[in-house]
Amino acid sequence: MRDDPRDPRFPTSPGFWRSPLRGPWFTSLLGLVLLAGITVLFVTGLASYAAYNPNLSPVNDKTPDKGILGFYLFAWPTNPHWLYRLNQGVHVTLGITLIPVLLAKLWSVVPRLFALPPARSLAHALERISLLLLVGGALFEFVTGVLNVQLDYVFPGSFYPLHFYGAWVFFAAFVAHALLKTPTALRNLRRLREEKDDLVSPRPARPTVSRRGALWFVGGGSLLLFATTVGQNLGGPLRRTALLAPHGGGEPGSGPNGFQINKTAAYAGIDTAETAEDTWRLVVTGRTGTVRLSRARLAELPLYSAALPIACVEGWSTPDQWWRGVRLSDLAALVGYEDDPPDVFVESLQRHGAFRKAALRANQVADPRSLLALYVNGEELSPDHGHPARIIVPAAPGVLNTKWVARMTFGDL
Repeated sequence: MRDDPRDPRFPTSPGFWRSPLRGPWFTSLLGLVLLAGITVLFVTGLASYAAYNPNLSPVNDKTPDKGILGFYLFAWPTNPHWLYRLNQGVHVTLGITLIPVLLAKLWSVVPRLFALPPARSLAHALERISLLLLVGGALFEFVTGVLNVQLDYVFPGSFYPLHFYGAWVFFAAFVAHALLKTPTALRNLRRLREEKDDLVSPRPARPTVSRRGALWFVGGGSLLLFATTVGQNLGGPLRRTALLAPHGGGEPGSGPNGFQINKTAAYAGIDTAETAEDTWRLVVTGRTGTVRLSRARLAELPLYSAALPIACVEGWSTPDQWWRGVRLSDLAALVGYEDDPPDVFVESLQRHGAFRKAALRANQVADPRSLLALYVNGEELSPDHGHPARIIVPAAPGVLNTKWVARMTFGDL
């Protein structure tokens, strides 16, 4: 005898799902929180991608086949200098904070995933397909995002295209779902008495917690994740609370160079013989030719200071550090660009890994705070912070602040 799908022993039966917490009001409240939060995540994610200036140079573009999906890209500004730090801090911290809300929302609607028949009409079939894209896309985006924050690159391929394309698929399904469900969700929240629908169990079990208690549980989980993440972006004493962040905890080391490091000199394969005073030379090329500058020669040029943070895509950042070095615009002037500094292509001594080379836009080169830094906080750069010289640019992602600079080529890219 065939099993009856209406048998309460099977998940295809409404009677299988007995939690008295499920219902339109609970689901609607969680949905509206996600509506606001995911919209912010999408906007800050697009802005983060634009900050790499992917249309400037192929080396900056990690999704070269994006096509029309890059319609919104713009030249990333240098003001305010903490722009990328704020944008990426919000993106990562909010994403992690929303995880309990997302899981609670999925739990609240799980009976619908098993509802039979799978499609009652063409419109219903399209709605179910959009839900698969919505749920699958949400899980994919949140999982890959968390793995990236934890520096666990266990997924196939590069994080950048996977997360970028996945975001567009997920957000398209999210917008369609929001347009269909937001009016209903608002009506559900205004009702004092909850209507019966397919989420309300026909045979509810005895409640062990109230809906208000369940919301406090979800909110408490989000607050805990917020508290153990946000410190990686704020810095100072709060960095010790960033238990879930690879760059959380106390400041690494002490002294002027005692602040967060992404890639060490050893990881990048930097040979100390290449960075020694008598061997290292910066090669600068431009309109009037090429010049080679030792570190001592660079130190004889006019030096300027700027207080700037380092902010990375994983959501961590440093407080403002005092950098001192030669303005990028002055280096451009050495090779024929006295009044109109152009784009620049920067190459590092780094042996492997992404962003061994990077491009900066003309507006970034022209900013007086953009430096080829030789010193930080009154001391020479340490090897891990880019000795003998590194780029530091206001509002730019950390990977564009190239360390161990070997060559700079000015001109249209």
